[in-house]
Parts: sequence; C-alpha cells; structure tokens
Amino acid sequence: MAKTYENAGVNLEAGYEVVRRIKQHVASTSRPGTMGNIGSFGGMFDLSSLGVKEPILVSGTDGVGTKLKIAFAMDKHDTVGIDAVAMCVNDVLAQGAEPLIFLDYVAVGHNEPAKIEAIVAGVAEGCRQAGCALVGGETAEMPGMYENGEYDIAGYTTGVVEKSKLIDGTKVKVGDVLVGIASTGVDSNGFSLVRKIVADAGLKYTDTCAEFGGKTIGETLLTPTRIYVKQVLDVIRNCDVHGICHITGGGFDENIPRVLSKGQAIEIKEGSWEILPVFKMLEKWGGVPHREMFNIYNMGIGMVVVLDASEAEKAIEILAKWGEKATVIGKVTEGNNDVTII
Repeated sequence: MAKTYENAGVNLEAGYEVVRRIKQHVASTSRPGTMGNIGSFGGMFDLSSLGVKEPILVSGTDGVGTKLKIAFAMDKHDTVGIDAVAMCVNDVLAQGAEPLIFLDYVAVGHNEPAKIEAIVAGVAEGCRQAGCALVGGETAEMPGMYENGEYDIAGYTTGVVEKSKLIDGTKVKVGDVLVGIASTGVDSNGFSLVRKIVADAGLKYTDTCAEFGGKTIGETLLTPTRIYVKQVLDVIRNCDVHGICHITGGGFDENIPRVLSKGQAIEIKEGSWEILPVFKMLEKWGGVPHREMFNIYNMGIGMVVVLDASEAEKAIEILAKWGEKATVIGKVTEGNNDVTII
C-alpha cells in the first residue's frame, strides 16, 4: 500500500482494480493479428498475418470534446467510449483503411473503478463494431487537474490499406455523385455551441422533448456516433469508390471539399435525406442561421461516399443490407472547392 502517494491523491489500489475490471472488455475485442495481453508496455499487432502485399498504415487520433460535459451532467458514461472509437476509426476509413488496433487514454482527477470500467466498456463496444483490437491504453489519475467526477478521454487507431487501393480523392471527377449515409445524431462535434444553446434557452438536459420521441435532451445528445467501418469497407470491396468524407467538425463545408481537386465543387440537394429533429431543435432554440448549421453539424449525414453515378444504386443497396439509410445527396460540379446547398 503506497500510503504516502495516496495522501497526495493517487490511489494505486484503485488503479489495479481498474485493470482487473477492464480485462474482460479488452479480451472481447481480439481479432486476427492481435498479440500479447493487457499490461505490456506496448500494444502489438502482427501485420504479416493480413496478407497485404504493399501495406499503407493510416493512423488517426481524436477525443470526444465537450460532449463529456453532458455525460457528467447525466452521470452516464457507457457511450462516450464508443464516440472516442468512432471519431478515430471513421477518419482512417476515409482513406479506405481497415482499422486494426485502438488505444485509449483516460485521465481522471480521482480514480473511480466502476466509472472507468463503464468508459472502457464503451471503448470495447466501439472496437467490436469497428472490428479492431483494443491493444492498450492508459488511465492517468491526476488530482487537481479535473473537477470532482470529471475526466477526459482520447483515442488512437492505426489501420491498413493496400497501396493500390488507397482512397485519396485523386479519382474524384466532375459528375460523380455523393452517397450520404445517415448519422445517429450530433455525433461528437459542435458541443460547445450545443451546450450554450441549451443553457441560453433555459433548458435542462433532464427535460423531455416530444420531438425527440419523449427522450430527454441529454439522452438524445449522448446518442453515440455511428461507426461505419464494416459497411463502407463492403462498399469499397464491391464498388469503385473515388472519395470518402467523414462529416465531423466543420460540417459539410469543411469536410467534403477535402476530397476535391482544383476546379471542382460540391452541390448538395437539401431534402434528399432526413435532417434529424435534434438539428431542427438546436437551430430553433439557438436562432442559428439555417445555412450556418451545415457549416457546424453533420445535419443527419455522418459519412459521404463519392463514386460514379452508375455505381450509386449498387452502393446504396449494399449499405441497406447493413441496415444503413443512404441516398444520393449531391454531385461534384465545376467550381472552386465550394459547397452549395440547394
């Protein structure tokens, strides 16, 4: 027992209990190529087991942002781990990469094993959805850095793609169409504005909202980010995908132009998909200009696949088999990397 350290605010025994609690969750994410066990100094993966001839590794890291503030307010911690995974794996998927490994970092002011287990259980669930292995992580107890009951979580993933199948947007051409895949909600972006809107409107996260099917505002906002890995990889295997966009912070305006070349632009047809009620209510409560909403939020589209118009129906059918709502939401036109909403 390190009593002196405990007197400084760090409970080593609680840390050991966390490791014991999360082992089962980590083990549930094992996949071909996984090596070693939790507790090693480094997470390992056998890349040679994949049979990839010219492997390109694609890595991504991200956090959950101030969405965590809502988790604190609702005392609900079992979904933010899914968000952490989603924000990372959906990004590497945009290059056509299959996520292989994931590592998480959880920083707390005070170690509460049950709460950390709930967080990591969410991470494990996200990894299972993405088909990647949780091979390591870190739980840092830092007294004085966080308010009582608060924490931060971040993640890191590495995926692989055959060099000849790397998706980098260079094949995108004028006339290509955009197949948009439905999001589950606000995902993990724009929550500083979300929280301001809710506060300024005099609302509480525990308030119910008829537009949200009777759910509370907090429950709706904590809906975890959709993970699109297996579904989109299926599309990539069966269609000639020219570009992929993960619609995160910056909405349509910042993310879709990432796959464009000089002289190209995007035309989006509003009404070709369902704008989720949560966005309509945020727009109403906050008095946010309608066009500006597309520059902040995903507006109900979490991922966009760009391909030739002749392949759009096939891609939509594949996604439908995975239970995804997908539709053609726009096209690539001539222009200066701008996004026009019609």
